[in-house]
Amino acid sequence: MKFISITFVLLLFITAPVFAGESTSDGNISWWALIMTLFGGLALFLYGMEKMSSGMKKAAGDQMRSILSALTNNRYMGLMVGAFVTMVIQSSSATTVMLVSFVQAGLMTFVQSLGVILGADIGTTVTAQLVAFKLTDYALLMIALGFGFMMFGRNDNHRNIGESILGFGILFYGMKLMSDAMYPLRTYEPFITTLSHLENPIMGLLVGAAFTALIQSSSAFTGIVIVLAQQGLLSLDAGIPLIMGANIGTCITAGLASIGATREAKRVAMAHVLFKITGVLLFIFWIPWFADLIRTISPTSDAEGMAQLSAVVPRQIANAHTIFNVGLALAFIPFTSFFARIIMKIYPDVEDEKDLTIATWHLDDSAIETPALALDLARSEISRMSKITGRMLDGFIHPFVEEDPGQDPIHPQLTLLEGIEMREKKIDFLEKRVKNYLLQIGQQQLSDSQIREVFNMTTVCSHMETIGDILERNLSPLIEKKRALKTDFSEEGKDELVRFHRKVCKQFSRLEKSFSDLDSKRASKVVSKQEKYAHLEEEYRVSHLSRLHDSRQESLETHSIHIELLDVIERINVYSGEIAKLILNSRDEV
Repeated sequence: MKFISITFVLLLFITAPVFAGESTSDGNISWWALIMTLFGGLALFLYGMEKMSSGMKKAAGDQMRSILSALTNNRYMGLMVGAFVTMVIQSSSATTVMLVSFVQAGLMTFVQSLGVILGADIGTTVTAQLVAFKLTDYALLMIALGFGFMMFGRNDNHRNIGESILGFGILFYGMKLMSDAMYPLRTYEPFITTLSHLENPIMGLLVGAAFTALIQSSSAFTGIVIVLAQQGLLSLDAGIPLIMGANIGTCITAGLASIGATREAKRVAMAHVLFKITGVLLFIFWIPWFADLIRTISPTSDAEGMAQLSAVVPRQIANAHTIFNVGLALAFIPFTSFFARIIMKIYPDVEDEKDLTIATWHLDDSAIETPALALDLARSEISRMSKITGRMLDGFIHPFVEEDPGQDPIHPQLTLLEGIEMREKKIDFLEKRVKNYLLQIGQQQLSDSQIREVFNMTTVCSHMETIGDILERNLSPLIEKKRALKTDFSEEGKDELVRFHRKVCKQFSRLEKSFSDLDSKRASKVVSKQEKYAHLEEEYRVSHLSRLHDSRQESLETHSIHIELLDVIERINVYSGEIAKLILNSRDEV
């Protein structure tokens, strides 16, 4: 299928130029040929951008994830890292998805993420700078190189790099088609007059926002603006409002993407909107001054008229786009805490798990095509599963050592038993959803390490669900058994059960923290403690049997319950160790 799609695109390249710039014998424009070539070029431009971004994300996704997750509290470092990551993977949306997953997993705070968002906006300007270099003459060479890497690359990384180069070539070839299609418009007075009206800032702003929202890519619209400038059809004063409008248009995309998303995703989208709109409002009244500044720092030309515009304006627009976003970032970076407070008031924290609704919090279907990001989201959801399972385990021993049935600590309206049953249903639901999500990730093009990571996470999911089943399935029968006896454990036996339960709960807490950030030290500790606690369980069994040998009445009557409780807690201990081993394997793969 991949070969067929590439062949189809190459056929388009061969046939499309026949129509480009075609005009009738009397000099009139052939509108059908112009429109067909223009939209065909735009389709190739967007397709090339998607291929380039896809290849870069697959080639660099895991490394970019590691760089982002290693962020410090330094907001300026976050700014630089955000710019670098987005420059490499050529997708501010992909960077945003990573940010959301890290905030949700607790690897960084929301305030930290604001610096990265500002940096991501700088990273997107690299595409415009590359487009302005007029590399269209080398488009077919890039296509040939990319195709060669994709077909004959020795490993996944070579093929991913080839996909990026191929996409880059398709992008520039699409630009060439659009440029050739618009060439006849250089002498079409109504079109030139229409474009001149875009020097009105409000009009340019609206057009830029509308078109960017329509094609869902600010980088693509900026490329189109530069193509118009390369034909001498657009002045700098008209181009600046258009690229500012593109910055607002991309906010619409972010807003739509956050509908139905988690609160963290909504906050990130809101930050994106606040930064862009505030920045545009600050710049819009200074466009003439800003345009003069850009002309001063950009290359000049001795040509006149349209020739001069086509020679200098593309680079000026690319520079304006970069300076606008860099200026915005530098102006706002000291005030990230202030913006964070505003956004937190709009989307305040909701106390964890107060809502009894059974639903996923982190899974995002739109990230599946980017496996490195989707795996992060799946990990966040499994981390949530471990937190829910840990709460089930925390309350498990209470009914056996206390007189009262207990109350759920998170949901006071529920008894402890009802809380455990409710969480078991959550675990079952999440296990099915996460496994289905991992199955969809597994259907993508994955590296060997990602395939192993999918397998490890699927197994972890199954172990979590099994632990939930063990706790829920054994709790009610054992409580009924204990009540029927009307006899308590011996003081020594009760103390041993409580201590063993507490140690395994602590073990599970280590497990939860090690899984959220793939902490190999904690995971190693869980594995070593698992063996230690297995020996401890044997000691407690021997102590219990010793009491039986001494004919202790409480021990004799509660024997079966005591042994079953030890067995349940030990099984949780064993599964904790198995999950920790899988975490260690996953950490080695990342």
